[in-house]
Amino acid sequence: MMDEPRLKKNISSLTALTVLVGTVIGAGIFFKPTAVYAASGAPGVGLLAWVVAGFITIAGGLTVAEIGTIYPQTGGMMVYLEKVYGEFWGFLVGWAQMVVYFPANFAALAIIFATQLASLFGWQANLIVPTAITTAVFLASVNFLGTKYGGGIQNVATFLKLVPLIIIIVAGLLYPGGGPSPLIPFVATNRPFLPALSSALVATLFAYDGWMNVGTLAGEMKDPGKTLPRVIVGGLSIVMAVYLAINVAYLFVVDSATLAATETPAAIVAAKLFPGMGGKLITIGILISVFGAMNGYFLSGMRTPYVLANRNMLPFSNWFGSLNARTNVPVHGGLFILAIAILMMLTGSFNQLTDLIVFVIWIFSTMTFVAVLLLRKRQPELERSYRVPFYPVIPLVAIVGGLFIVVSTLLAQPLNALLGLGLTFLGVPVFLLQSRSMK
Repeated sequence: MMDEPRLKKNISSLTALTVLVGTVIGAGIFFKPTAVYAASGAPGVGLLAWVVAGFITIAGGLTVAEIGTIYPQTGGMMVYLEKVYGEFWGFLVGWAQMVVYFPANFAALAIIFATQLASLFGWQANLIVPTAITTAVFLASVNFLGTKYGGGIQNVATFLKLVPLIIIIVAGLLYPGGGPSPLIPFVATNRPFLPALSSALVATLFAYDGWMNVGTLAGEMKDPGKTLPRVIVGGLSIVMAVYLAINVAYLFVVDSATLAATETPAAIVAAKLFPGMGGKLITIGILISVFGAMNGYFLSGMRTPYVLANRNMLPFSNWFGSLNARTNVPVHGGLFILAIAILMMLTGSFNQLTDLIVFVIWIFSTMTFVAVLLLRKRQPELERSYRVPFYPVIPLVAIVGGLFIVVSTLLAQPLNALLGLGLTFLGVPVFLLQSRSMK
């Protein structure tokens, strides 16, 4: 292991909170209701899916917060798996994150941002990819200037993205003719309850993705032992409240069948709430939301190659493991993430890659939940400034939720799941070669 250069403790509680909220609340809140209500077949089951997914995610957050306070180091899940399962598993999740997960999410969000911008201003379609690349380079450049700049963008973007969401929530709940009646029936007569809930849960759990990325910033928090649990639980509670409130508002304005039948549910609702300007309002909201999510993924993702390099697990580890002398941020890791993201934008392969890696990331997430149980059994004497409440019930809820999404994805998309595993295990030769070179 290389002597690790020290990152400055520049990440405040507010920045960590906005990274979590801003990364999770991206484009999903505007587009996911289509999949949720198409799967559920009824408004009641659809809303229940948002609630259950929120509780599963919060259970995961409460669980991960314990291991995060034991190992409050930059790297997040990579560090947790390395400490509990060994270097190989820590490397493998880091490899999956740096090669596919972070670049693919960054690229996909950049394309969504550029597409919405082109729609707002009436640009031609051939400008979408250049606009996406320009936006990605701009965000990366700001983050290269220092943590306070990237964190500043995250703070502002997260607060701004909540404004249109709150406007839609308030206007929707006060919509003439709205009320509790559109929230029924609870279950569709032609669709069994459990299969409907199961299918809807898969869609909603994906909308909560990204919250664990805040763990990559733990080494730069001033007091991670106290900050991390508060940020994870507080941030996920905010996300769950926003998701539930805006879905109720959607249903007050249009019925669940309409939401299920359109690719732009939020735009349909906004057009009814604000005739003439609804489309532009929701487009601006999507732009702000996606911009903040992009920044959150990049701010977290650029730390991943840096952490792997400081364990000498990558080729050119000296290069990846260095910090910029002036800004004290891992610029080289950020350049790597940016380069792969641009290639994905140019080839158009990012959507498939994102689908592939979601399955793999949830395997690692579930392993992290299990790691808390293993640490309690193996090392009960470890100092824990925070302990997951209602142990072992909360960790078991998180584990069951994780297994559910892994099995559901495997059954629904077996080819994507296997391809995702294959892409991840391409890192095995890299690990073996690096391990041999260190001997």
